Amino acid sequence: MSSTVSAVMTKKKVNDFVIRFANVNGTGSASANFLFAKAIFRMGIPVTPKNIFPSNIQGLPTWYEVRVSEKGYLGRREGVDLMVAVNAQSLRQDIASVRSGGYLIYDSTKKMHQDFIRPDIHYLGIPMMEMCNTHFSDPRQRQLFKNIIYVGALSVLLNIEFEVLEGLLAEQFAGKEKLIAPNVKALKLGVNYVMEQFAYPLDFHLERRKLVGNRILVDGNTACGLGAVYGGATVVAWYPITPSTSVAEAFEKYASKLRVDQETGKKKYAIVQAEDELAAIGMVIGANWNGARSFTATSGPGVSLMNEFIGLSYFAEIPAVLIDVQRAGPSTGMPTRTQQSDVLLAAYASHGDTKHVLLFPSTPKECFDMTAESFELAEYLQTLVVLMTDLDLGMNDHMSEPFTWDDTKAYNRGKVLSEQELENMGRFGRYLDVDGDGIPYRTIPGTHPTKGGFTTRGTSRDEYAVYTEDNKAYQRNMERLLLKWETARDLVPAPEVYQDGRNSEYGLLFYGTSTYSSEEARDLLAEEGIDLDAIRIKAFPFNQSVGEFIASHKQVFVVEQNRDAQLRSLLMLDLGIAPEKLVPVLNFDGMPITADFIAKTITAHINPAP
Repeated sequence: MSSTVSAVMTKKKVNDFVIRFANVNGTGSASANFLFAKAIFRMGIPVTPKNIFPSNIQGLPTWYEVRVSEKGYLGRREGVDLMVAVNAQSLRQDIASVRSGGYLIYDSTKKMHQDFIRPDIHYLGIPMMEMCNTHFSDPRQRQLFKNIIYVGALSVLLNIEFEVLEGLLAEQFAGKEKLIAPNVKALKLGVNYVMEQFAYPLDFHLERRKLVGNRILVDGNTACGLGAVYGGATVVAWYPITPSTSVAEAFEKYASKLRVDQETGKKKYAIVQAEDELAAIGMVIGANWNGARSFTATSGPGVSLMNEFIGLSYFAEIPAVLIDVQRAGPSTGMPTRTQQSDVLLAAYASHGDTKHVLLFPSTPKECFDMTAESFELAEYLQTLVVLMTDLDLGMNDHMSEPFTWDDTKAYNRGKVLSEQELENMGRFGRYLDVDGDGIPYRTIPGTHPTKGGFTTRGTSRDEYAVYTEDNKAYQRNMERLLLKWETARDLVPAPEVYQDGRNSEYGLLFYGTSTYSSEEARDLLAEEGIDLDAIRIKAFPFNQSVGEFIASHKQVFVVEQNRDAQLRSLLMLDLGIAPEKLVPVLNFDGMPITADFIAKTITAHINPAP
């Protein structure tokens, strides 16, 4: 059934639309939907896929949203131009989400009820289940190929090159060639049906471009796992939790290829699935204390459980790396939705006066680079470093610059005394500030047969690691830790400033996966005559230039994906910024923030309605 649309038709667009697939979790739709996204990417067109899935194992609605953008905008956009609705549970809300003038593809094996008809959108019915039952006898194939049929249909409706789809199937089933033919058959069923029944391509469609270059499609968790291998990590201890589990899995995958002795076959890495998150961070601290580069990966609930040992890492000054793939909280919250809501938790984790170094990657490449850099910073500063990603960056595929590595790079272990240095010195003071930067010298167990030993403790001690409850000794130690914190300001990644040769009245500040939509919002606002300088935060503690940027503007809009404006609070606490200087722009519904939302919020503040 194809309806007559009374509303104004969508303006013809090339390589600029949003398509959403509404499926049921566990039906094999994920691979078909990713096939669709990869085909567009292979045609040289910028694409951003988002997998929106439930936290149960099987049976609930799942969505896969793909944004195609000729201009290379990689954030979510509001509104759906084409909905592929093959899940009866969510049909009503799926139809409601389609833009006026847009399209709905549905399984017309059963007639669409009149209650679900909107006069302002196009309905394209394809009898997918009927076609599967007719052409395939295996029950599992009937379920799986329903998804492939709609990909074939879309290839005609949107002008996807069929040869690209065939090539991707050949790659996917390399070594299992017998599966290629039935998949191609299912594709052609969709192709032929559209060619016989509908006008094509649609008023928005695809045209091959050369806009991708050498970029890759990869998720942030994979990038973190690979970055840990290249960053010198040899030990990971972890406890499974959504959405961080695939970080440890990626590390194991790449370590099994890159950290195995070629002659003996001996593995030169260790992976421990601990009994809980507290045990995991404890193992990480122990491994780092003993000289190995070690890390763990978790999400907000895991960070909450790790607080006790995080305090030990800070106070005993033991390097550690924690990758926090944030999700919607508090408590169990929404385990499969994204947020930036662990900022304050991670920054001040544990009781007492603690401050932890945070890094904020925005792309898979930065996940790779910053994971490797985390180990350098952790060892140099002798402290915990937390890499703050989120579910959107961690579990979704993103278009990214390829990863690069300098094979001549030597790891910086920081102020680690060698056997000869210990031999030549007098009394070793583990917590002495020799260089005036707050960072003491340390030793690795077994370096010297008699020198360099000390007691590692979480209780108060003097500069020589001798237990004491002397208030002056404790205060000296805490002041030295604060000095080390100030030293860190110039060691962490500097922010990126977006400024076109002049200062605007207002500024825009963002970080992490808010970057994609913030950059686009800046362009949208410029079209309305609102020019904004911008700054992207990459780390905490904040570099001096962050304070200077804020001071040079009347007000700065702080874009975040949490309810309580946590980064804004951190800016006020760390830099002493007045609250009225920072205007929060907040999204916390669990979905990635959109440029439309940011632009509307800022416009309403600058030009309020009368």
